Amino acid sequence: MKRIDVIGFGPGNYDYMTIEAVQALKEADVIVGYSTYVELLKKIFTEKKYLNTPMTREVERCRMALEEAVKGQRVALVSSGDSGIYGMAGIMLQVVQAAAAEVEVHIIAGVTAASSGAAMLGAPLMNDFAVISLSDLMTPYEQIMKRVRCAAEGDFVLCLYNPKSRKRQEHLAEAVDVIRRYRPEETPVGLVHKAGRADGFCEITTLDGLKSADVDMFTTVIIGNSMTYVRDGKMITPRGYSLEEV
Repeated sequence: MKRIDVIGFGPGNYDYMTIEAVQALKEADVIVGYSTYVELLKKIFTEKKYLNTPMTREVERCRMALEEAVKGQRVALVSSGDSGIYGMAGIMLQVVQAAAAEVEVHIIAGVTAASSGAAMLGAPLMNDFAVISLSDLMTPYEQIMKRVRCAAEGDFVLCLYNPKSRKRQEHLAEAVDVIRRYRPEETPVGLVHKAGRADGFCEITTLDGLKSADVDMFTTVIIGNSMTYVRDGKMITPRGYSLEEV
């Protein structure tokens, strides 16, 4: 049967790609993706046909992938991180279903920024956590802030994607104002810049320091819960294990 592999290839570093993702990319005739991601993959998988579109052209990208698959090409549609977390998996399934196409869609998981970023910081996601994107391109701003409030009130560790952009400078500060109703200013906050990439790095600040921190679209923000602490440069959220000897 004709097939499209929807692949989460992680942060862009080959070391973070799963074996399944690498194998599917090697077997692909055509790789379709966002322009920036295509440039990353061209350095690794050189002998491939590539098709790309700019940001916000996701539906067009999926239709390009479907068109190639219908021709009999083995197609890889790529997302950074995990394709099922703010990625291309859902819209690819919708496009294939809308076209009633006899094409199998196979979803291949990848390492998302929450996982790779948490590993760089220590162990901040050891208890319940919520992942929330602050981008309002797809979700109304009011709904985003409601989710932030509910997660903060519920004492979840918060992992914020897309915290700030050139057009969206105030969302993060407003989210911090909401969170501060439920968390003290000294709550540990991890900032991971370009998680998992060669030039990536992380730093630890506090909820009070977050407003003035250098943050952009490539930053993952992890805000601790009431139990999170920092020791020896590592951000840790206890799971609840007892350290007492039995």
